[in-house]
Amino acid sequence: MDLAGRTINIASLEIEGVDSHDYPDFCDAQFSYAVFEDGDELTDEELDELTEEYADVVNMMAHDVCVDMAEDAYDRWKDSQYD
Repeated sequence: MDLAGRTINIASLEIEGVDSHDYPDFCDAQFSYAVFEDGDELTDEELDELTEEYADVVNMMAHDVCVDMAEDAYDRWKDSQYD
């Protein structure tokens, strides 16, 4: 994943604005944090550009967040059944 000829550290990617009611589009989701491989943090403008350029990645990450939230909710419900 590159931006302006610089490689993004994929492990550093974070998103915000995930709303399960916006499924499956997640149009409010966006990258909120990332660093380049050299350790420089992306600016807000670069994060906006990254979000536009890699909207498919943002969408996949938003889906993952929703699945994680659903699994956590199920685990809490399941645990409460045995209290």
